[in-house]
Amino acid sequence: MKEYFAPLVLAAALAAQPALAEPFRLIVSDLETPLVPNSVMDLALANGYFDRAGVEVELVRVQQTPMAMAALQAGEGEMANVSTDALLQLVARGATDLRAVTSPNKALPFLIAAAPGIASPADLAGKSFGVGRVGSLDHSLSMKVLAAAGVATDELEIVSLGQPAVRAQALMAGQVDATTMSVGTLMSLPERDSVNVLIDADAYYKAAPVVTKVNAVTTETLETRGGEVQAVIEALTLASRDFAADPALWVDRMAVARPDMARADLENLAEAYRQSWSVNGGLQEAELQATTEWMYQSEDFTGLRPVALEEWADLGPQQAVLAKIGPATGMDTPSQ
Repeated sequence: MKEYFAPLVLAAALAAQPALAEPFRLIVSDLETPLVPNSVMDLALANGYFDRAGVEVELVRVQQTPMAMAALQAGEGEMANVSTDALLQLVARGATDLRAVTSPNKALPFLIAAAPGIASPADLAGKSFGVGRVGSLDHSLSMKVLAAAGVATDELEIVSLGQPAVRAQALMAGQVDATTMSVGTLMSLPERDSVNVLIDADAYYKAAPVVTKVNAVTTETLETRGGEVQAVIEALTLASRDFAADPALWVDRMAVARPDMARADLENLAEAYRQSWSVNGGLQEAELQATTEWMYQSEDFTGLRPVALEEWADLGPQQAVLAKIGPATGMDTPSQ
C-alpha cells in the first residue's frame, strides 16, 4: 500500500502549497541597454539587484512609450517605464487606474547640439531647429531652454523629424542647423566632434527641471503585488546609489551590456551622469506638481482637464522603501 500511498501524499502536499508567483514583468521602451541612466533597469536585472530584493523580474521590450503604455494597460506587464506626458494625457482623458511609483531616470540627459559654425545660442537666430514634432515635449522643453539662453524662438524654423537618433542624423547630414538629443545619442555619433554642444545636459535640466520619465503601474498591481512593486523600487534605488557612488562600476557593467561602445565613451557618459541617478526613487512632490503645470502649457494638453497629483502618482511605495533602506544625501532629495 505504501508505494501507492506515497505519491498521493506528495500530490496533496504540493496542492496545499501556494502557487509560484509569476515573474514581475517590467516593460521598457529600449530594445537594448540604453546609454542613459535608464540603463539601471537592465543592469539591475543582469547584476542580481532584483534577486537580492526578493523579486523575480522579467524585462518586456517594446518600442517607444505608446507601445509601453498599451502593453501595461493590456496586462502584458506589471510596470512600465513611460514618458510623464503620455501618462498625464491618459489620466486626463479618463484613465483612473494608472499611477507613477518611481522614476529611475526622471530627466533624460538632453543637450542642444548645432552644426559647425554655430558656436553659441545667439548664433541660432533665424536657423532651423529639429524637433520630434511641433507641440511635443522635446519641442516645448527645448523652446523653454533656448528662451532662457536668450534665443528668439519665434524666429526659428521648426522642423519635425521624429526620434532623437533621426534628429541627430539630420544634423550630421546638414538638414537642420541644431537639434535636441541625449548625451548617449551624441556619444554614439561616429563624427560627433564635428558638432557643437551649445547647451549641455546640466544647463538644459536647470532651465527646464521637468520629470520626463516615470515607472507606472496599475492600481490592481498595487493592490495584488504591492510587495513586489516595493522590491523593484528598492532594487533600482540601490543600483542607482551604487552607480552614483562609483561611476566606474557603471562603466564596467555597461562594457558587458554594450560591447559595441568604446570604454572611453562610457567613461565620459558616466561622468556626465554623476548627478543624474535616482538615489531616492526619483519622485518628489514639488517637482511632480511643477511638471504637471509645465506640461499643461504645451499644445498636447490643449482642452484636457487638469489632473491632481494623487490621480496619477502614488508616492507610498517609494516612501516605504526609503523607510526600509534609509534616504541618501547629496541629490534627489526625497519628498517628506
